Amino acid sequence: MYSLLILFWICLGLIFYTYIGYGLLLMVLLKMKRLFSSSEKKQPDKVYTPTVTLLVAAYNEELDIEQKIKNSLALEYPEDKLQLLFITDGSNDRTPEIVAKHPGVQLLHQPERKGKIAAVARAMPLVTSEITIYTDANTMLNKEAIQKIVRHYQRPEVGAVAGEKQVVSPEQDAAAGAGEGFYWKYESTLKRWDSELHTVVGAAGELFSIRTSLFEHVPADTLIEDFYMTLRIAQRGYRVVYEPEARAVEPPSADSREELKRKVRIAAGGIQAIVRLKALLNPFRYGMLSFQYISHRVLRWTLAPLALLILLFCNIGLALQGLFLYQLLLAGQLLFYACALAGYWLESRKLKVKVFFIPYYFFLMNYAVYAGFFRYLRGRQSVLWERAKRQASDSETA
Repeated sequence: MYSLLILFWICLGLIFYTYIGYGLLLMVLLKMKRLFSSSEKKQPDKVYTPTVTLLVAAYNEELDIEQKIKNSLALEYPEDKLQLLFITDGSNDRTPEIVAKHPGVQLLHQPERKGKIAAVARAMPLVTSEITIYTDANTMLNKEAIQKIVRHYQRPEVGAVAGEKQVVSPEQDAAAGAGEGFYWKYESTLKRWDSELHTVVGAAGELFSIRTSLFEHVPADTLIEDFYMTLRIAQRGYRVVYEPEARAVEPPSADSREELKRKVRIAAGGIQAIVRLKALLNPFRYGMLSFQYISHRVLRWTLAPLALLILLFCNIGLALQGLFLYQLLLAGQLLFYACALAGYWLESRKLKVKVFFIPYYFFLMNYAVYAGFFRYLRGRQSVLWERAKRQASDSETA
């Protein structure tokens, strides 16, 4: 019984720390940092306009590519300092044809599809700008995005800048939209605090940038190359900064089944990244970076989902001992999972009761970790995206 008690509280503490406690700890650390040291340096008032390449890898994006091109051409940045480079490798729809019609956009196309990593690797030798900004074909940027990103590169210790992903849906009550939107709002807050404390641990591929001189080729079988690229830059001693005023807006997944496709792939990629970047697990070598990486990323992809399952079984064992506190806690757990099940049931019948969607999305995220882990072990995850349907479009990046 004592073993069950100890295991129960260890698992509960781990789960709390992973999903809530780390955020609270960040708040405390930032307050201390602001009290005892100078706060984040303000950006200089002078205009800073390094040369920039906006790189878009697109695969069969004919439904969104015209809007993406117009959005890119409307970005507020000196034309002589900005290159627009679109790679459409493997596309067999009208995507290359649409891009080719715009003289202000450079097109790279080959018939064979090898995935986004190969497409980017093929394009980077052509990039001569100081800064490279990566963005997806189905995400729209605010007009000031480039200006907000590049200002951080005036500080030589900054090696990469991550923008903010915003999930916006006309159907705000849909399960995928409600859950995904809530998740990204929370993630954005954690990234902002991570950045102020020390560095962001990984960027989302919807919008991020690097100093071009720091680009290094990613292993061809890497599943989440954006995360890997930016963490490698952090590993080399540079900061990855978060810029919330550079926004990439995209619709949520069409439904939770489509969102699960993304989450399983990301989880498999997360496990792969942990294995390949295992050196970052050494806090004696990487200090604050290791602390942030383990707290914000590693625990979510490893111990926390496992702790959820162990916690439930320990709770059942303790409740059967007749201990009222643990019977109460078990009732709370069962109620939470019942709400998640209700969210699934309601979504399958296209009924919209938003209160059930967040526990359902939380369950979905953790289930995806199990599925992604076994997919990684079997080596069945391809570097080619299996396209996930979006509410506003049916497109996905290469």
